[in-house]
Amino acid sequence: MKRWIAIILVVLVLGGVIYYNKFYKQQPGGSGGGRGGAPSGQAGGKPGGGPTAVNVFVVTSQNLKDEVVATGSLLASEQVDIYPEISGRIVELNIQEGRSVSQGTLLVKLYDGDLQAQLLKLRSLEENNRRIEERNKQLLQRGGISQQEYDIIVTNLKGTLADIEVTKAALRKTEIRAPFSGSMGLRNVSLGAVVSPNTLIARLQQTNSMKLDFSVPEKYGSSVKIGSVISFQIDGSDKTFNGAVYAIEPGVEEATRNLRIRARVNNNSANLRPGTFAKVNLVINTSNALVVPTQAVIPQTRGSQVVVIEKGKAVFKDVKIGLRNASVVEVTQGLQKGDSVATTGLIFLRPESPVKIAKIDKLTGQTQSGEGPGAGNSASMK
Repeated sequence: MKRWIAIILVVLVLGGVIYYNKFYKQQPGGSGGGRGGAPSGQAGGKPGGGPTAVNVFVVTSQNLKDEVVATGSLLASEQVDIYPEISGRIVELNIQEGRSVSQGTLLVKLYDGDLQAQLLKLRSLEENNRRIEERNKQLLQRGGISQQEYDIIVTNLKGTLADIEVTKAALRKTEIRAPFSGSMGLRNVSLGAVVSPNTLIARLQQTNSMKLDFSVPEKYGSSVKIGSVISFQIDGSDKTFNGAVYAIEPGVEEATRNLRIRARVNNNSANLRPGTFAKVNLVINTSNALVVPTQAVIPQTRGSQVVVIEKGKAVFKDVKIGLRNASVVEVTQGLQKGDSVATTGLIFLRPESPVKIAKIDKLTGQTQSGEGPGAGNSASMK
């Protein structure tokens, strides 16, 4: 009995499947054909089913502002480590740590007693040689001596004068004076110490005006000019400081491919110190730059492409990219002002495929309908 029930159930299931396939799944005349595929011209439709509807952006020019963030270091406007030129004992020390000094101020005096004595000796010898030269000059005029003998006496006098200048130069080396006005650092010697040319006495820095060194990638090299304004911040302060670029390194560093830049910073308030780390913001402005929306650019292995709509067809063009921000990209080569660039449906477009313009995008986020006379003709948008 159970076997007959199972056979009946199998027959019923098979009959139901056959009935469904015959009367529901396949309807005569293809009346259900309207269900398959996307309507002709719908954005994202399959290729070959009609023009692909896309949004476009008309290439315009505008002033771009790009902000480059870099790290830098503050440097003193002038800085020198003070070393003696000769060895000697310090007999006078006029360094007040942390105080300002004027240019030419005597900072250190070394013992010069031996040099002073040598200078007195040479001056006595000079006086004697001058008297000898005057007497022999008169003898030469009378024919009492030869010209050769007189020349030897003159040479001796000139040698004595040269020795005096050498001694004076050595005496000047016993005095160390401030080469410029600035602030003294901490001294490393005391009065009476014997120093040599390798002994660091102190450091002198000029900090009322400071320098800021930083580097930017080489692609920004042509955009940075003398006089470009920079702003920066330092740790421990919420204040924003300003400066101006006054020098640019002629070459790019090969190791980093960065360009070194130096700016001048006013420090009359004495809030800045040499060696401080700085976070630098450099604003780069590009005038009359051709821009397109970021979504219109198609990255390639060796560059970028955009799709330009020409005579109702998609034309792929290689472009060179410049500055960019969150919404637009600068195109430096490959486009002209007024070109219509596709911004949507890019994955469905092929070279020379037919295109229908649905909307014209604006940078402000507003769109203009492309319907109406000539809406499907890209020539009217150029």
